[in-house]
Amino acid sequence: MTIAHALSVDVEDWFQVLNMAHVVDRASWQQHELRCGDATRRLLDLFAKRSARATFYFLGWIAERLPELVREVKAAGHEIGSHGYDHQCLHDLGRDGFRADLARTADVLHAIVGERPRAFRACTWSITRRTPWAIDELLAAGYTIDSSIQPVRHPDYGVPGAPTSPYRLHGASGALVELPPLVWEVLGRRVPVGGGGYLRLFPLALLRAGLRQKERAGAPGCLYLHPWEVDPGQPRQRLGGLRGFRHYVNLGKTYAKLDALLRERRWVGVGEALAQRGANWLANLPALRASELLG
Repeated sequence: MTIAHALSVDVEDWFQVLNMAHVVDRASWQQHELRCGDATRRLLDLFAKRSARATFYFLGWIAERLPELVREVKAAGHEIGSHGYDHQCLHDLGRDGFRADLARTADVLHAIVGERPRAFRACTWSITRRTPWAIDELLAAGYTIDSSIQPVRHPDYGVPGAPTSPYRLHGASGALVELPPLVWEVLGRRVPVGGGGYLRLFPLALLRAGLRQKERAGAPGCLYLHPWEVDPGQPRQRLGGLRGFRHYVNLGKTYAKLDALLRERRWVGVGEALAQRGANWLANLPALRASELLG
């Protein structure tokens, strides 16, 4: 069968990115122009043009202020997931704070679309060995899919030994399916190519190589991006050094590169991508205990 890959959008605005935290105070967020509505609609138009579906992981903070945008995404046939309330890393929230954050965001999204989210993605891939309790909290909150564990080594995130294809992750009260972002495994190394800055920085040949690798394995790859990445006109800040490079590199090229990928393959939301091979395939995914992977 032809594998459909998972397409996902983390719905946050330009001033909420972690690279901005040292120049944009969280207390000032209300003062900034919300631009993610228009940028998200640009993505919706592109997805409709290419017959693609996606999972949109909304910040609760954004959903409260743009409820009509959440409804538009849902009405267009896309999956609504949770990206947490206001883009705080899990190790900063702590376990009790994360529990409250999950509940608050789910309540916001339920009030808008009448459904509680079942798919989650943490701010800045912050389910790591610093947050081994996160999976149990997701299970307790009713989540069945997570896409928060980067299987690479990175200064800010990552679990280098984690699988690079979907797997079942068991906690104290059950299991969920973990869908990692796309990496390309080559010469004994893992190259993250799944989206965000990697999509903007790397040539498409690397992403295509990663997608072909997943197709040969019979598993979906996962691509992600943010609305601000198709908004090259966003206000510019003096971020400096690596932070500035990460945020602004090739913003003007994201849309065309994404369009090329959408034209070449079939793309669906995270839940649909995982369900496409049936219940038996899901049940027989490799299984790991969260306490061992993240302990």
